[in-house]
Amino acid sequence: MSLFSDNIRHLRMKKEVSQSIVAESLSITRDRLAKYEEGKSQPPFEILVKLSQYYHMSIDLLLTTDIRKIDLDNLLKLDDNRILLPIAVDKNGENIIEIVPHKAKAGYLTGYSDPGFIEKLPHISLPFLGSGKFRALPIDGDSMPPHRDSSYIIGKYLEDRSDIKEGKTYVLLTSDEGIVYKRVGKSEGNLLTLESDNPFYQPYTIHLSEVLEIWKYAGSIETEDFEREDISKEDIRSLLQGLRNEIVQLKDKN
Repeated sequence: MSLFSDNIRHLRMKKEVSQSIVAESLSITRDRLAKYEEGKSQPPFEILVKLSQYYHMSIDLLLTTDIRKIDLDNLLKLDDNRILLPIAVDKNGENIIEIVPHKAKAGYLTGYSDPGFIEKLPHISLPFLGSGKFRALPIDGDSMPPHRDSSYIIGKYLEDRSDIKEGKTYVLLTSDEGIVYKRVGKSEGNLLTLESDNPFYQPYTIHLSEVLEIWKYAGSIETEDFEREDISKEDIRSLLQGLRNEIVQLKDKN
């Protein structure tokens, strides 16, 4: 038997329904479902989608994770069964915030939907943040001052992408770049314009289909002190680039 067949059999038994009832919901025969549960045949894509919707379980978990080892009651269910986020709480019932260390940043792109990966992350609790699902994610570079390479942005998970607001900052997990922290500019349709607060970096657009997760800025953790009047070469370069852009814009207007 395959991992997938074990999973759908386990979910059916947990739901305490017969093969006939599930098969009827999927518009297939009971014998066909039995072959899936026994690992004798693999379902086509359209049946995978129906199974995902029926059990409220993402397809990637059905295929890649031993669901028998997961506390299914301790998962946050999101729209369209895209993913399920594990939620942990402390002894007072407060939401625990997972921290994605800088060294684990690369692995997050493949492990973001794996409850096993998420549960192994270090965590903290910040009860003053209120309700919602929060995670601390690392950022790189100097594109979003005053945040630096050592910074962590605490993001609140954004379930509905229609709630994205122009001018606000977000941490995005994208299929191409991994973790990025940017300000959202004026966007149209399924295209999202991402801007840096450092004028040295030019805005760019991505398609929403490239976005795997969106976390709205809720706070930050700085691990290095800020020096008074500490102007780095990067700051000077950014300042000059900003002046250059303004001069170009003035010339274009004239």
